[in-house]
Amino acid sequence: MEKNKTKAHSVYVSEEEKTLNWEEIQSSFQKTFGSEIYNSWLQKLTLIKEFNDYLILGVPTRFFRDWIVSRYLDKILEQVKSFKLSLNRIEFKIIEENKQNQEIIKYNELNKVTEIKDSILNYNRLNPKLNFDNFIQGKSNDIALSYSKKVCEDISRYNPLYLCGGVGLGKTHLLNAIGLELQDNNNVMFISAERFMYHFIKSIKKNDMVNFKDFFRKSSVFIIDDIQFISGKDSLQEEFFHTFNSLMDKGSQIIISSDRTPMKLDRVQDRIKSRLAGGLVVDIETPDLELKIKIIRKKLEEIQSQFKENIQLSDEVINYVANESKTNIRELIGILNRVVAFSRVNNKELSINDCKNILKDVFSQIRVITVDKIQNVVSNYFNISLSEMLSQRRSRPLARPRQVAMYLAKKMTSRSLPEIGRRFANRDHTTVIHAVKTITRLSEQDDEMKKNLNQIKSILLDQ
Repeated sequence: MEKNKTKAHSVYVSEEEKTLNWEEIQSSFQKTFGSEIYNSWLQKLTLIKEFNDYLILGVPTRFFRDWIVSRYLDKILEQVKSFKLSLNRIEFKIIEENKQNQEIIKYNELNKVTEIKDSILNYNRLNPKLNFDNFIQGKSNDIALSYSKKVCEDISRYNPLYLCGGVGLGKTHLLNAIGLELQDNNNVMFISAERFMYHFIKSIKKNDMVNFKDFFRKSSVFIIDDIQFISGKDSLQEEFFHTFNSLMDKGSQIIISSDRTPMKLDRVQDRIKSRLAGGLVVDIETPDLELKIKIIRKKLEEIQSQFKENIQLSDEVINYVANESKTNIRELIGILNRVVAFSRVNNKELSINDCKNILKDVFSQIRVITVDKIQNVVSNYFNISLSEMLSQRRSRPLARPRQVAMYLAKKMTSRSLPEIGRRFANRDHTTVIHAVKTITRLSEQDDEMKKNLNQIKSILLDQ
């Protein structure tokens, strides 16, 4: 026991007094984020300067910095804090890549087209299971399904076809099904907007935009998923705009998905919104009770067929699960898997009470919490206007509710720190970090703050 105490004390001293071992931190990044993300993004990070409470890290380009800040900054900060507790922020400096890297790029010039092609094939294969036959139709998605099939019969009649709807409602399934249907007789390109940006940045770094343009503009069917991801990335939008126009000019079919309609895309050029809205925009709505029941029954059939098990769920239980699930199909299936697993382990047919006990924690958390909702609830709770809370005024009656709202946005949504900052009148992510730290400290020391937070959370979860 004494040995463990000594060891823990020595680790504490090294965290606070000794300089960081960047190679050790990079090794932890690889384990935490996985090889693909590490090799593509985090491996390029270099430690420029270490201070007691913050780090300055080097990145090769502005694109790298923006990407890392928007996607990985929270986890990176959490990771480095495990090596040095006093760190509370990270700053980035853009540095030029060294000559050795440039020589490697030149050496690989002959293989550039093949490299792009192979990478696309490795990460964007069409999934044979996501076809039209196993897409379950209902009132919420029948129009989207109908036009998806019509595109396959008459290419370029509806161009572009733009499918929009919330997370987990079947957009990617339909895009995949279109690709499967058309791939035999067409040059189909199916890619996510995130992967499109990855290749765009990679091509800029390697001075290889000619091959990038040629590769993406030669498809006869171009399918891109989650186009909202290009938000705020001006250079990427410029390239997408010209790719879009080039494909339209040659008569290629374009199919796009997003979580919102074209005109509601934030920080996207108006000319791109106009092009996207110029085709056929089809909305996929939240599934109704009838569709959710059909999905549950179909999923049960698949489970029984795959595992050769007879899973029995009564109509009453199926209706309960379908009725209580308020969000999307993906979460509905997750809830069903939980119920089936409990039934399998206990070898019994479940009752409504069983399901309520199994899912009580799930249904208490499965409310859709947004930054907008948090801002409105917090401003009402503290009896101030929303405009006052979002203003630049720093008086305590406004600053503290603002910090509470930022804290809850970080804790109760999946938004990144920079995204949260932007929703609070374009504040910097470091302001959000400060707010989270402040409210965390106050909630531990001040009973009144703890009470306020619990009451606000209850309001958010009950609505």
